[in-house]
Amino acid sequence: MAGISWSKLGLFAGGVLFGTAGVKLLSSKDAKKCYTNATAAVLRAKESVMETVTTVRENCDDILADAKEINEKRAAEEEAALIEDACEEAEKNIGDAAEEL
Repeated sequence: MAGISWSKLGLFAGGVLFGTAGVKLLSSKDAKKCYTNATAAVLRAKESVMETVTTVRENCDDILADAKEINEKRAAEEEAALIEDACEEAEKNIGDAAEEL
């Protein structure tokens, strides 16, 4: 027993005592009530975050739909301009052909 110092033995006994008291404290009714309230707060926060996420998703869907509509309108305008240019070219070719006859 000469190899074991009293300070190390005291630290070990203190750790065991502290651990036992800690387990009793953490499993008490008051601690359980505290855990329950903390969990309820986390669930409320989660619900709030999910509502915000839903709002952001709805806004993103609206933005995406508007962007698609703008692109479709732009494509239709470009196609109409292309058709108009082709008609003008065809009329010019017909006019040139009529002059040659």
